[in-house]
Amino acid sequence: MLRKTALAAGLILALGGAQAQAQGQQRQGFTFWYGLTGQLSEAVQSVCKRFNDSQAQYSVTCTSQGDYAKALQNTIAAFRANEQPTVVQVYDIGTADLMLAGVYRPARELMASQGHQVNWNNYLPPIAAYYATSKGEMLSFPFNSSTAVMYWNRAAGQKAGIAEAPATWEQVAEAARKMKAAGHACPIAMDFDSWALFEQFAAIHNVPVATRANGYGGLDAEYVFNQGVIKKHFNNLLDWYKEGLIQIRTPQSGKDGIASFAAGECAMAFGSIASHSTIRRTAAEGLDWTPVMVPVYEGTQRINSRVGGASLWTLKGRPEGEYKAAAAFFAFLATPESEEYWSTITGYIPVTAAGQARLEQNGFYKKPENAGREVAMQSLMLTEPTENSRGLRLGNLTQFRAAYANEMQAAFAGQKTMDQALAALQEQGNQLLRRFEQTYRGKQLP
Repeated sequence: MLRKTALAAGLILALGGAQAQAQGQQRQGFTFWYGLTGQLSEAVQSVCKRFNDSQAQYSVTCTSQGDYAKALQNTIAAFRANEQPTVVQVYDIGTADLMLAGVYRPARELMASQGHQVNWNNYLPPIAAYYATSKGEMLSFPFNSSTAVMYWNRAAGQKAGIAEAPATWEQVAEAARKMKAAGHACPIAMDFDSWALFEQFAAIHNVPVATRANGYGGLDAEYVFNQGVIKKHFNNLLDWYKEGLIQIRTPQSGKDGIASFAAGECAMAFGSIASHSTIRRTAAEGLDWTPVMVPVYEGTQRINSRVGGASLWTLKGRPEGEYKAAAAFFAFLATPESEEYWSTITGYIPVTAAGQARLEQNGFYKKPENAGREVAMQSLMLTEPTENSRGLRLGNLTQFRAAYANEMQAAFAGQKTMDQALAALQEQGNQLLRRFEQTYRGKQLP
């Protein structure tokens, strides 16, 4: 009798499993490719699982493609083979490429066609502006958004007699000299990534990187950064490096700036607020630190910093059912609950006013593990975006960033003066812009 009961129970379980599998197969699925690895890839996977577990109608399969550049390259290759994903994560500097390629379904059109009512004004203006047309219509969904900050070692500052983190670059140099005199070998960590010390620097100082409103006005934009406060800034950085106030810390040198800061080796480092969680997890025991706004030069009226990160684009050429599933996924991501979850498990910031309100109401920024993260929102929301701070709508930015790294490396290695490096970078940048303009001849940015 016992054997019969066991057999019956096994049969019920088998039938139940088969039925559950059949129900799972009835779900409308879609694919989502992204460009994050490590802990951030794990975070994306947990978000996908939350969506799949939240309902029984749709399912998403989320696959890391490596870094941002590879995600974009793989998507282009997949399109040629008619095997593109339904949704792809594209980093901020790939926005112009997607806009002109014409391979996407605009966010507003997608959601309307699937019956979703979206309050587009809920998206925070500095974030929405980067992924919107010249008329303000968002084409993709902001996902992992961030902005640049300076990480400050309070203990190192106090040891050198500095009570507060520097707010100006003049104070940064003064603090670095005091730290060096107090025995700190690496006052400032610097790398050759253009995002924090070039792109964000231009934004908060309200100076253009290029004409035509940083490219928003047309493909005939030209780089014009080799002047004024940008030229002054990079000459200062090189002078401070020669003075021993700056050390170059890159992955190639064994440890990047953020890792060097977390280890307590360097007292100041520049990077994304998304690195907050990394520093918190890997910080040397007893490290007393905080993020602060990226400094400005004395006499500057600081404006908002620029958004970084990536957005989600829906690609053409997939079955209609997949778009229904993707729209449900986007609606799920935009809930305040989802935004709170995403900000909790990563260092990224909320992208909507409702998401930010939920974090504030639940005391997110008052929790010890999130100390200082409100600085990113303060920096990003400081003013309304200007033509110089809303973003860069320039083609071939990936190649430009590579050229920037090469020229900066040459200058800091003593192979060129900084003026020569900046002049060469501007010339190369304009060649890249003309090549991009030629590629999309006859097309206009939306």
